[in-house]
Amino acid sequence: MSAGAKIATVTLNPAIDQTIQIPNFAMGEVNRVASEQSDAGGKGVNVASFLAQFGHKIAVTGFLGKDNAHPFEQLFGRLNIDDRFVRLAGATRVNIKIVDPDKQEITDINAPGLTNCAEGLAALEEAIDQLAANGTEQFVLAGSLPAGLPQTIYRDLTNHLKGLGKEVILDASGPSFAAALDAGPDIIKPNVDELSELVGRNLKSHEEIITAARAVTGGRVGVIVVSMGADGALFITEEDVLHAMPKGAVVKSTVGAGDAMVAGILHSRSEGLPLADLARLATGFSLGALGEIGPHLPAQEVIKAFAADVVIEKL
Repeated sequence: MSAGAKIATVTLNPAIDQTIQIPNFAMGEVNRVASEQSDAGGKGVNVASFLAQFGHKIAVTGFLGKDNAHPFEQLFGRLNIDDRFVRLAGATRVNIKIVDPDKQEITDINAPGLTNCAEGLAALEEAIDQLAANGTEQFVLAGSLPAGLPQTIYRDLTNHLKGLGKEVILDASGPSFAAALDAGPDIIKPNVDELSELVGRNLKSHEEIITAARAVTGGRVGVIVVSMGADGALFITEEDVLHAMPKGAVVKSTVGAGDAMVAGILHSRSEGLPLADLARLATGFSLGALGEIGPHLPAQEVIKAFAADVVIEKL
């Protein structure tokens, strides 16, 4: 058990990601699978595994179904991740990703998840408090919510952790994301579609995105990172706005790309990097994930090479 974990991720609705490659995938017809693989995933699980690959001591918690916990336990054991997940009756959901390499299209089929997580809330809160008491300083709250949990859970956890003097990184969407902004997480990473949904209109220009990001956070969030797909990402603080633009991304799968960026942000902060270097390296992490099938990263040297090619523009 890695008792010295400084970072913990909370994944309330993890998933086993089954990635299926089908060249020229056709709806409504018989399709032949070229390859398939299954990976223990979910946003917080992916962030944890990426950070573990970069040498960080990581803890994970959230809810897992007892019936198919083995892939997660294998992953945590292999990467020496401190497993504090609450086990519940039933099976963790399986999400299907259909990757068409010829058309360069990815189709996501996401299952809803466990329906009995409310029964484990007290145990989850205890696990989080134990991690906080044992020296964990940063908590990543990431992903969708399973049925039966209140949309205010990220807000409540953020308030609780901030009250304990901890740093909170939030990567969520929809009502749970909107509610949590009032608690002032330290870092958020919406994509442009999630931010557009929050403000109720399509955000197109960088100026519109920056204005909206600052308006919805009201000065309560220290670092706002808005990912914009092929247009890179905006890194927004009270003083600065940087546009990180990648060069020539090779997209094999989008699974885990946003989670890789969160991991890159945390790794960069642990290294004490200034905002421009943080933006480069976080984008490099994301590019690394895009080039892999499933939630995986290439070697550190590859990620650093990607980062070196990222163009940073001060806005």
